[in-house]
This record gives sequence, structure tokens and C-alpha cells, in this order.
Amino acid sequence: MSYMALYRKFRPAEFGDVKGQEHIVTTLKNQIKAERIGHAYLFCGTRGTGKTTIAKIFAKAVNCEQPIDGNPCGECAACRSIAAGTSMNVIEIDAASNNGVDNIREIRDEVAYSPTEGRYKVYIIDEVHMLSIGAFNALLKTLEEPPSYVIFILATTEAHKIPVTILSRCQRYDFRRISAETITERLKELTQAEEVSAEEKALRYIAKAADGSMRDALSLLDQCIAFYLDQDLTYDHVLDVLGAVDTEVYSALLRQTLKQDLIGVMEQIEDLVLQGRELGQFVTDFTWYLRNLLLLKSSEHMEDVLDVSTENLMQLRQEAQMIETDTLMRYIRIFSELGGQIRYASQKRVLVEVAFIKLCKPAMETNTDGLLDRIRALEKQMEEGIAPAQANMSACEMPVPDKKQEAAPVAPKALPEDVQNVVKNWYNVVNQLHPLLRTYLKDARLKALGDNRLGIVAATSTGEDFLKEPAHLTEIQTVIQKGTGKEMELVIASMDNDPHTDIGAIDMEQFIHMEIEIEE
Repeated sequence: MSYMALYRKFRPAEFGDVKGQEHIVTTLKNQIKAERIGHAYLFCGTRGTGKTTIAKIFAKAVNCEQPIDGNPCGECAACRSIAAGTSMNVIEIDAASNNGVDNIREIRDEVAYSPTEGRYKVYIIDEVHMLSIGAFNALLKTLEEPPSYVIFILATTEAHKIPVTILSRCQRYDFRRISAETITERLKELTQAEEVSAEEKALRYIAKAADGSMRDALSLLDQCIAFYLDQDLTYDHVLDVLGAVDTEVYSALLRQTLKQDLIGVMEQIEDLVLQGRELGQFVTDFTWYLRNLLLLKSSEHMEDVLDVSTENLMQLRQEAQMIETDTLMRYIRIFSELGGQIRYASQKRVLVEVAFIKLCKPAMETNTDGLLDRIRALEKQMEEGIAPAQANMSACEMPVPDKKQEAAPVAPKALPEDVQNVVKNWYNVVNQLHPLLRTYLKDARLKALGDNRLGIVAATSTGEDFLKEPAHLTEIQTVIQKGTGKEMELVIASMDNDPHTDIGAIDMEQFIHMEIEIEE
């Protein structure tokens, strides 16, 4: 006898075997027991959640000669013929290939004849959303006033494509995605029945990869068993077959990214490609890894939500302390965007590498969360005693102070005309400052206060405090003096605390034409 795939071999034969759809099973069983059977049902839900399976069990139950608590007995002639696919009372139609008006007209002509055996004729129309508009119109009249012995079961993965006139004539049942725990328990039962030794961790990963679809889970299990025939099914075996990546790799990549070790990240990606890992699955799994970190940072009581082992949970907690929430959300945003792009990309590796370069180099982005990362990196450099302008210099390039250098001569005080010239050429001044100063000065306003005084009004009080620091004031004055040869007094204020409100502010962007460069 030829081999039968697991999802066909272990297809549920009665309502009690269906997993994860108890809310639907209970309702249908009650209808059968009370003989309150509807004439049209709509089964909606993602692939592999049991729509067609429950439709066939329901068809057997309504035609069963001796139903037991709403379940088909499985032994009478009607049950056996329906199970074998030879019954004339159960007609399955694939709307993807039979979506024309003529196909529906044939059904409309057939329903005029009552069943030769059994109580009901059951039409199961799969992927019903594929029907044409004309076919839906042809089906509408039959659904509106069907014979008492006809039941329609419409199954679809895209209920929003079905006309409202059809929806209003059906009892709608939404099939839920099956939880990973439920799928894992089912896989344990099947591996025991097949006498296959499998690690629970391996089955749990298959259940997670199935994304709520029992059929997908059984197909993946079938694939893994076939690849490692007559061997124990281990977690590593499953990763090899599915082209997936172990959690340790995600951890190593995250730590290297936080250190901005771009070379190490590229080497890791190179290893993944050489091992034949599927980069699309890698992006999905890494996004989930980041999501788990975000949940841990959001609450201390997320252990029950995260489907990870104890040792992985400890590692996640440690890494959650290493990363800021806004940084984590930026990582998730970048990888979520990548997940939508990589599915149809011809150069998946390039997209993954570009995404990690964005993570390691916040200066490539102009988003608010990217700017926060850049400020945080500069603050870290300043704490470590590295001047921002010198952060990327090698030791041989660092300027060496000359002890014999004479003190700079005292410059003459600037005139009001000099102040006006500085305002007009402000972008030249700002572009010579270090990036953190540029960030705070980009949204500032300028005021000519008379004599040699130039007012700088920061957007926030934080910016005012930052600009008032002696080192930052000195840096701005030095750049101005270098360009004009004149000494200029700087008066710092903020929008909320400006003592010179009677003097009109000058919008910097009128003069700089948005040419201030913000970079690390």
C-alpha cells in the first residue's frame, strides 16, 4: 500500500478528535442533537485550522443513522460511504477551479432532486471567495430558498471577499489559529502512534513554525521524519530541515549589534548563508526574538506569555537589561519592514545586511528613535573620555598638544554688522561643530541683541542647559572667532525662558536652507 501523508492519515473522524476549535464543535453538536440544523454555513479561518475536516464530520453526522451525542457513529452505511468518498449525498467543490456561472447552475439544477439515501445533500464549496460575481448571483437564489434537504457549507480563508448578500444568509463560524501548546500535544500523540522518538523541544519548534495551522505542523513533521528516517528527531535536526536558526545565534547577533561590531555581524550572516539557512525565516524568528525582549522590558510577569525554556528566559532577562526600550522598538520597526520586503526580494542577503548596518549605524536614519540612539552613542563616547569629533580617529590621527604653542591673541569685539553676517552664514558655523551640538542648534532661533551679542534661543530647556555648558559655549565662540576674526558674546535662552521676548527671533532655517548635517 502506498504511503499516506500524516495530515491525511490522522484527519479527525469525529468532533472529539478536532483540536483547538471547541467553540465551533460544541455549537454544531448541539444543533445536531436538537435538530436545529441550518441550511447554510460559512467557515472562515486561516489554512489548516480544520474547516474542511469539520465540514465532512458535520456531513456525516447529519446523515448518520445512529448519531451518538451529536457525533457520527462511523459504522452505518452512510458514515462509511461518506468516509470513503463514494456517497452521492456529499458533494465537494473546489471554487478555485470551478468558479463560473455554469458550475453554480449545475448545482442549482441538482438540488431539485432529493437524496436517494440519507436525509441531507451537503454541498461543501471550498475557497468560495474565488467564485465570480456572476456565480455568486447564481448561488444567491438557491441560498435564499433552498429545499429542506440541502445544506451548503462554504469554506474560505478570505471572508471579506464574499458579497454581503451571501454572508447575511449563512451562519458564520470563525476558526481560530490553533495554539502552539495544542499543536505540540497533538504532535506528541502522533509521534507515539508512529513510534517515532522525538524531543519535546523539537516538536515545540515545529508547532511554532506552523503558525497556528495543524496541517502545516503535520506536513513539517512528516518532512523532518522522512529526512532523518529511523533516527531520533532532535531539535538540531528540525533546525537543519527547516533552514532555521538556533536561539544562540540571535543572542550573539543582538550583542554584537549593541556593541556596533559590524564586522562580527557580517561574519555571522556569512555563516548563516553558508549553512543554507532560509533568510526569510531568519528575519521572522529574529523579529519574534526582539518581541520577547520588548515584552520582558514592558512587564516583570511575562514568563507565561513567552514560550521559551528556562535557560533561554534567563538569557533574555540579561539582554533586556542591556538595551533601551526605544532602541528595541527601532530594531523591531526595521525588521518588521524587512519582513515585508524580503518575501519577494531576489537579493535577500543584501537586504538583511543593510538592515543590520542600520541597527549598528543610527546615523543612517532620520527617524526620532534613530536620533535618540545617536545621542546615546555620543553620550557614551563622552563618558569614556572620547571627544565626539575625535571618536572615529585612530591614535596616530589624534592631535598632539604643543606645549610651546603661544597663547592666541585677543580678538577685537564684533560689531552689529558682524553679528548679522554670522546669522546669514549660520549653517557654516553649525556644520563645524560636533554632532550633538548640531542636534540642539538645528531647532534653535537666533536674535541680534545689539553690540557684539548674539542670542541663541533653544527649543527646550534641556537644550538651553546643554548649550550653556562652558565647553559647548567655548566651542561655538571659537568657530565664530575663527571665521570672523572677532569676539562675539553668546546669550543662551529657551523658548519658555527668554528674557528678550520683545526682540523678534530669526528662524535659522531661513538662512541655513536645511543644510545642517547631523551625523556621528
